[in-house]
Amino acid sequence: MRAILLKAFGGPESFALCEVPKPVPQAGQILVRVHATSINPLDYQIRRGDYADLVQLPAITGHDVSGVVEDVGPGVTGFSPGDDVWYTPQIFDGPGSYAEYHVAAASFVGRKPPSLSHLEAASLSLAGGTVWESLIVRAGLRVGESILVHGGAGGVGHVAIQLAKAIGARVFTTVRETNFEFAQRLGADVCIDYTQDDYVDVIMRETEGRGVDVVFDTIGGNTLSRSPDALAQLGRIVSIVDTAQPQNVIQAWGKNASYHFVFTRQNRGKLDELSALVERGQLRPHVGAVYALDDIPLAHTRLESPNNGIQGKIAIAVDQRLSDSMK
Repeated sequence: MRAILLKAFGGPESFALCEVPKPVPQAGQILVRVHATSINPLDYQIRRGDYADLVQLPAITGHDVSGVVEDVGPGVTGFSPGDDVWYTPQIFDGPGSYAEYHVAAASFVGRKPPSLSHLEAASLSLAGGTVWESLIVRAGLRVGESILVHGGAGGVGHVAIQLAKAIGARVFTTVRETNFEFAQRLGADVCIDYTQDDYVDVIMRETEGRGVDVVFDTIGGNTLSRSPDALAQLGRIVSIVDTAQPQNVIQAWGKNASYHFVFTRQNRGKLDELSALVERGQLRPHVGAVYALDDIPLAHTRLESPNNGIQGKIAIAVDQRLSDSMK
């Protein structure tokens, strides 16, 4: 099978398209023909060596799968060849999704939402699971509360806006003015151009000095350290960013706030919950760009580029038929 191998830590040129053996499902596993995957910040962080101690080279990376069951191993009863499935491969535990085939434990795999294409489903599995973990499990966002989503036009942020709106929250988001219309279509109530306005000032004005109940951070750095300034009493800050920068704990303490740092965990339950939202018309991933499997280095370059113009996710058409249909 064809696969993109990471042969050394570094830039996008560290990838190489190679022929590797097709995996064979063992007991409790299924073999999936990958139709699509997508690019996440975690992917380029791994590529450049941020987690070098956890990745053995050469490696097949990638963290989203949407495809069709090719074969099942002994003991698997819930899936059959031909089933459409989606899931996130176990992170730092075996080969990833930048390949034509992938083997996974059946317990982590969900049935693809029928209304989503493979490109759309592959753009939602990791991002959607991360948002569910962050807003539902960790923040406990409730109807009638308010939330600030940092980076609402991005791959994770645009899902967070939709999920928060489905819960019944008032949604603030930081985006460039060029993305206001996009964020509003997703359900954002208040858009803040972070290049022109101070988001803390805007939130305090819009909430009459109260602040928001939850801040969801997808950016880190100064954005995360200033987030307590925008919080209401008993507020919660949830960040998915790996950062060593000291946080504004004094201000958070004064708000009786709680911090949650999320590294998403895989399970079928989250996929099933996301599927239900999709089928009710409350959630839909946005595919902002599509690349072929052998163009993954280009996709990495674009995602890492500041102001890359991407709304939502960058999807990868692994199946050659999807690639051909784009031409």
